[in-house]
Amino acid sequence: MALTARRRRAAHAARNSLNVLLIMCLLLKTCELKSANTSKPNILLIMADDLGIGDLGCYGNDTLRTPNIDRLAEEGVRLTQHLAAAPLCTPSRAAFLTGRHAFRSGMDAADGYRALQWNAGSGGLPQNETTFARILQRQGYSTGLIGKWHQGVNCASRNDHCHHPLHHGFDYFYGMPFTLVNDCHPDRPPALDAGLRAKLWLSTQIMALGVLTIVAGKACRLISVSWRLVLSVATLVLLFFTSWYASFGFVRRWNCILMRNHEVTEQPMVLERAASLVLKEAVSFLARNKHGPFLLFVSLLHVHVPLVTTERFLGKSQHGLYGDNVEEMDWLVGEILSAVETHGLKNTTLTYFTSDHGGHLEARDGHVQLGGWNGIYRGGKGMAGWEGGIRVPGIFRWPGVLPAGRVIHEPTSLMDVFPTVVQLAGGQVPQDRVIDGRSLLPLLRGDAEHSAHEFLFHYCGQYLHAARWHDKDSGRLWKVHYTTPRFHPEGAGACHGRSVCPCSGAGVTHHDPPLLFDLSEDPSEARPLSPDAGPLYHEAVARVGRAVRQHRRSLRPAPEQLSFWNVAWKPWLQPCCGPFPFCACSRDADPRET
Repeated sequence: MALTARRRRAAHAARNSLNVLLIMCLLLKTCELKSANTSKPNILLIMADDLGIGDLGCYGNDTLRTPNIDRLAEEGVRLTQHLAAAPLCTPSRAAFLTGRHAFRSGMDAADGYRALQWNAGSGGLPQNETTFARILQRQGYSTGLIGKWHQGVNCASRNDHCHHPLHHGFDYFYGMPFTLVNDCHPDRPPALDAGLRAKLWLSTQIMALGVLTIVAGKACRLISVSWRLVLSVATLVLLFFTSWYASFGFVRRWNCILMRNHEVTEQPMVLERAASLVLKEAVSFLARNKHGPFLLFVSLLHVHVPLVTTERFLGKSQHGLYGDNVEEMDWLVGEILSAVETHGLKNTTLTYFTSDHGGHLEARDGHVQLGGWNGIYRGGKGMAGWEGGIRVPGIFRWPGVLPAGRVIHEPTSLMDVFPTVVQLAGGQVPQDRVIDGRSLLPLLRGDAEHSAHEFLFHYCGQYLHAARWHDKDSGRLWKVHYTTPRFHPEGAGACHGRSVCPCSGAGVTHHDPPLLFDLSEDPSEARPLSPDAGPLYHEAVARVGRAVRQHRRSLRPAPEQLSFWNVAWKPWLQPCCGPFPFCACSRDADPRET
């Protein structure tokens, strides 16, 4: 009996030991899974083009259907004060890619052109700038960009590709090296540099009329000039016309193209199938790289004019062509998210959705609005001071790591994505330059109560138009406006008759003393505080003024990438499939690795 009891005790002890071992294994396995979930996640960045913050259901729109983006917000963290660093495509995206204000890399203009105008310009994101893609590439990530680039292509020759995505850390590129414009649509009126084109055409007509007058005078023997002189003048007029029409007369062929890596695959592109090709490429990239880690930046062509929308979505929304385009964009996002889930990547992928800046209020066809809705916020695309031009959606999802359904009301920036994804990948932000972005991880995870930004500075081109101060002690958010655009017609809320509002010159108003708004109480910026209101006004303006002076000490000159020479069309830089100038092709090959 004693032997049996000892055997029972030994068996019981063995079972207890086994249970302890099993529990330890399960705990270790759990830790291992959690560690795998939080180390080197896949990163999916989705950026819309010209989307207004008020166009999404999760930001208060109850008349447009955006269920997929809304679900992303329900399953993740939604930022309500997410801000673009610039109110136009080229500078905003340059800041997003580098974590730095665009003027630090020369990607914003003092005057004139504020965005790249041609695939065949020589300006673009400089090679010495470091994108988050380049850092993640060094950390072992497969990196891809699908969709819009708008950061330049070539520098000195047609094939040097110095500004190309593959020279900025992306392993794979498919999409538009430029951006959608009305000129891409054969039935839409030309929009690219429309004012200059009109002047050139008028000048050509005047010169041609002058030549005809001379010919008529010569034929009627009213003037005495040689036919050789008449022919010479006529030749000069023809050369003048040819020189400008060679670029502006073929905008669709020169700018509206698709590329796969360094190869032009469609010239001009077929707009009706562009969305399906972008979707196909994005899904294909996810399938090829599902074993990760990967960085995929899906830079959507939606919802920029000319609002090309497939028949499936035409007439389906309550807001005309623009609403149809928004709802198609949401469907595209949903298909990409479905692909993530199909490959079992949802829990190991940080997904982010945003827009490059606010909705385009001046985009109209007669009385029909073709631009977005910026909700309660004043202003829109092209306006760096008013909230409507720079406040954008900001949604992060990472199941099991970021709390679902959380809403954050702290000021954040598109530039913050750079240090955030670099930190997640185990990399380091560059130490040899100013980085304006701050990692969002402590805020997103709930480890920090406040944003790392006490001040944010809002530029229109190279001009500082406004600055905000987040007084963390009181929780109040102050906004100081030094310069604002003059709306046309007066009281309209936008600069109708122009493509966007100007940054300087006669089209702006300089405020001395500056305008001050308490965004905590007045997010629509409708009620500026009076300088006579007491010490509160003067204290806030003085505090922001000191921050502006300190910020300006960090500024260094950079070669201007948007100068007239860098922006101008150069035939020797034109991407082309086939012999130049007879560039034309339609190669719908299967996506492939570089």
